[in-house]
Amino acid sequence: MKNAIDKTDLSKIAILIPSYNECRYIEGVIEKCLKYNLDIVIVNDGSTDNTPEILEKLSLSYSDKLIIINHDINKGKGEALKTGFNYAVYKNYSGIITIDADGQHDVGEIKNFLEEIEKCNPDLIVGSRFDNIKGMPFIRRFVNYLTSWIISSIAGKKIADVQSGYRFLSLKVLKNIKLETKNFDTEPEILLKAGWMNYCIKNIPIKTIYHLDEFKSHVNPVKDTIKFFKLVFKSFVWKKKFFKESKSI
Repeated sequence: MKNAIDKTDLSKIAILIPSYNECRYIEGVIEKCLKYNLDIVIVNDGSTDNTPEILEKLSLSYSDKLIIINHDINKGKGEALKTGFNYAVYKNYSGIITIDADGQHDVGEIKNFLEEIEKCNPDLIVGSRFDNIKGMPFIRRFVNYLTSWIISSIAGKKIADVQSGYRFLSLKVLKNIKLETKNFDTEPEILLKAGWMNYCIKNIPIKTIYHLDEFKSHVNPVKDTIKFFKLVFKSFVWKKKFFKESKSI
């Protein structure tokens, strides 16, 4: 059991929003996040639409709460997350809540993450969409179930929704997990390594908002299956390396 002194300071949690070409939704996401009175770190990952102009306008109004970090070119979600993680460690935040910029996460549920942190003081929280799958396309639901089961088996921890970007990561996780990936495989990499390090991982239910007028599944059955099994192969290499290094310490 963790001592009271180890409790996460809720006032020192930041919200991290990686963004690439999300000009349609990012302003609304940020404005909803402001009600929590937490620092909001936005990593603009080389957007080529008018996202930079929107962020610049918002920064003039909310300069005390918005931190905007720009990548000159698009580097991928994993690199955007790592930039945000490094900033969070540098600023010594007690943890971060990651949320997507596309408006598909209910910002009102941040309070549920904060309540779970206060109640259980976990190292990592994953928002799971599987308590409410209404509107989730079948192919996405199937792929998420399959990948979550496989990653949970390899990690040795129950992770309900490994593809969810709605998460809490404590400062301990940010400091101690060394990441090797650069894109969307960074999120499952975090979960795998957190499992091997026996960190406390909690799952909480979240809703997902699908913009049905413009929704197109980005799942390519062939390409994404190949990518996933490449990740599975890499995970066994990481696991072998991880436990070898652990024994030598």
